[in-house]
Amino acid sequence: FVLTMSSFGPIADNAGGIVEMSQQAEHVRVITDKLDAVGNVTKANTKGFSVGSAALACFLLFSAFLDEVSIYSKEEFKVVDIAVPEVFVGGLCGSMLVFLFSSWAMQAVGRTAQEVVIEVRKQFRERPGIMDYSEKPDYYRCVAIVAKSGLREMVKPGLLAVLSPIAIGVTFRLFGQYKGQPLLGCQVLASFLMFATATGIMMALFLNNAGGAWDNAKKYVETGKHGGKGSDTHKAVVVGDTVGDPCKDTAGPSVHVLMKLLSTVVMVLTPLFVA
Repeated sequence: FVLTMSSFGPIADNAGGIVEMSQQAEHVRVITDKLDAVGNVTKANTKGFSVGSAALACFLLFSAFLDEVSIYSKEEFKVVDIAVPEVFVGGLCGSMLVFLFSSWAMQAVGRTAQEVVIEVRKQFRERPGIMDYSEKPDYYRCVAIVAKSGLREMVKPGLLAVLSPIAIGVTFRLFGQYKGQPLLGCQVLASFLMFATATGIMMALFLNNAGGAWDNAKKYVETGKHGGKGSDTHKAVVVGDTVGDPCKDTAGPSVHVLMKLLSTVVMVLTPLFVA
């Protein structure tokens, strides 16, 4: 069911693009727009299942982390006291990490989109026949920009996800050694994971649903409601859609990965954080 509903959205979206590029009648595009709007809802629903699976995976990895700390430290480690200032600070860092990661992911989409716009304008100047279909655009250059930028722009968020738990764990482990609390680094990391996971679940659900709602709002106005295409309302919802697309297609799904990656990094490097 999840795979089927997840596939429905991209299929309907691509059908709309094919209809527009092949210059089909307007009523055909209206039908594909309605299917695309339904596809946005099905994608949001299936991403909800993804959030649930990520949350369950993080819970299991968190439990494994606690057990690993107990093994390496030879002390029972089952309770995380967030009343300890350092532990609470670790939790706040975990929550802030989710927002920073999401922000970087959405900014990456905006920068890459601007590069594509510049390239498209350049091709319109160099090949004026594109507008009357007497010349073909250079699709390769646009695809290359997106592919290269997609890889380049994800380096910074990826390093943030991998290095932040290491930096926090090692820093508070050393601080704990100074204070005579050998498990302080693990306590802080456990709080970091709990807050990051809880915040990530809420953030992912928000981004997935809000992005789909913005996209569907644009489609609703384009059916003729509230002034239709060309109106001020339409301009506003188009701006909203430029925010909604990176929310539902980039930042939202990436938060699922962030949650699981944080737990995996912490669990694999547990010996590094036990004083």
